[in-house]
Amino acid sequence: MAVYYTGKQIEVLPKLWAIYSLLREASVQVITENMKDKAVMWKKLFQGVVVASMVWFVSQPAIAQYNANAPLGTNTNEATEGDASVPFVDLFRTALPFEEARPWLTKGNISYDADGWPRDLGGGQAGSRFLVNMPAAAIQPGVYTVLYDGEGEIRYGNDAALVEHGQGWDTVKIEAGADGMLNATLYIVKTNPSNYVRNIRVLPPGGICASNIFKRVAEAKECSSNDYRSFAEYSGRIIFNPDYLNFMKDFKVIRFMNMAGITQSQVRSWGQRNTPSKATWGGHEGTRGVPVEIMVELANRLGAHPWFAMPHEADDDYVTQFASYVKQNLNSNLKPHIEYSNETWNNLFLQGNYVRQVGYKMGLDPNMNRAGYRYYSERSVEIFKIWEQVFGGNQRLVRILSGWTINKDVTETVLGHKDAYKSADAFAIGPYFFGGHEEIRSVRNLEDVFRLLTDDQYRYSINAVLGYIKMQKELADKYNVDLIAYEGGQGLVDFKTRSDNEHPNPLLYQANRDPRMKGLYLQFLNGWKNEGGKLFMHYSSPRSYQKYGTWGTKEYITQPTEQAPKYQALLEFMRANPCWWDGCR
Repeated sequence: MAVYYTGKQIEVLPKLWAIYSLLREASVQVITENMKDKAVMWKKLFQGVVVASMVWFVSQPAIAQYNANAPLGTNTNEATEGDASVPFVDLFRTALPFEEARPWLTKGNISYDADGWPRDLGGGQAGSRFLVNMPAAAIQPGVYTVLYDGEGEIRYGNDAALVEHGQGWDTVKIEAGADGMLNATLYIVKTNPSNYVRNIRVLPPGGICASNIFKRVAEAKECSSNDYRSFAEYSGRIIFNPDYLNFMKDFKVIRFMNMAGITQSQVRSWGQRNTPSKATWGGHEGTRGVPVEIMVELANRLGAHPWFAMPHEADDDYVTQFASYVKQNLNSNLKPHIEYSNETWNNLFLQGNYVRQVGYKMGLDPNMNRAGYRYYSERSVEIFKIWEQVFGGNQRLVRILSGWTINKDVTETVLGHKDAYKSADAFAIGPYFFGGHEEIRSVRNLEDVFRLLTDDQYRYSINAVLGYIKMQKELADKYNVDLIAYEGGQGLVDFKTRSDNEHPNPLLYQANRDPRMKGLYLQFLNGWKNEGGKLFMHYSSPRSYQKYGTWGTKEYITQPTEQAPKYQALLEFMRANPCWWDGCR
């Protein structure tokens, strides 16, 4: 059993030892008016830990299998301070690391501890941004509680303003300006190097009823007796935003590629990975990533199968350690879906160039691209074998090879190289409909956008993409593997634009908000089913529409369903089409 409290993982089994460990490790300051006396504080803290332990170790209800028959999964988002899916209760979990905020927020000769907390300010300040361009409605409005260990002073900026300060805690009002968007920063301006400021948590008002992790409540009276758990007191055990859990619970599989920071990853060894105790799991590409402990916990609470991707340079020990943790901690009724990296056929990514170079150096093919496909195939099988050894066979695993939707040669090479298909269960593609990259720049109105999506003359119209799916299904059948989608949906984006409001971006946003998009999604998903596709992983969780794309199922986690036509279509399709393939249920 893994217990998470203030970022520390405690491996325990006996309930009494768990209670003791939680009490010993707890750094939560319970902030109420009648707790100024230390004896009262510790008494209440102990009572709170005992009650929490009783709830979580004894009486936590089993998660209902909302997603048991679902034919769809979803991709997660990157761990950033602008993620409008807001996965965690603690907003600082995805904040910008202090050193990455230099020179705007962090200044001076800062020294850090192993987890990235500023140990000594060196005459400067250590700053971080924990909200950026966040729709105001995405998070709970009001006064937030900031908890921290150590001695020092924290200041706040942008849309965050200090309300009250105490030893080890602040209360901060977070309120959007006229633009309706939230940006919030904090700065450590004083710290005691012998007891430096650390373990900062930014926690919303309200909480949950312990009997329902999918719903936030404003106050204790909304729960039955002794059932209320405030975010400020129990964030280390609640971990996940209930709005996020409520959204994710309907999907059968959760693909953690983005959340884990796989694209452009620089992780090679197990010691380089992010851990639960890290100051933040956010940051730029190559440094961000949520720990496996947290991803497994999310899968367990949702009752959803996890889809893990291994970093492209990860060594065998990393893969073994990762698989071992999953084997020991993932609920036994859940199947790990295993993939090597992400889109290694795509030369725009670091991992794409890595497999090309390694494969070519190994002499796998005189053509560098094909050498990359072959190395990807070969390394995938090696990774599958490690997982099989850890799990004692492949019965509980879903082993996935993937390729380029429009390119059958990639599929043939990946599946055929050294009979890799014999070690795989599925071949995954990423079918998107968007008309065409060049053509998208010529649209002048909303009608042009929908014509682009539906006119068969365009290379990536809906019918054209369904044709690629049919082609890939024939190849999957040839090699006796399932055809699934690692990503997919609409793909309206102009990668050459430099601002959110530059043409054609506003038209692409409008198209995604238009009711007609729901009909196109239903057409596309039904076409996927009719062509023989199985599990379809939509891309992606709620995220804001920007120049980088309109990928979000919704634009922010709490957006009403009636405003989100893509989300409406996904829910309707899942209700009307319980998964249709053998073994799904």
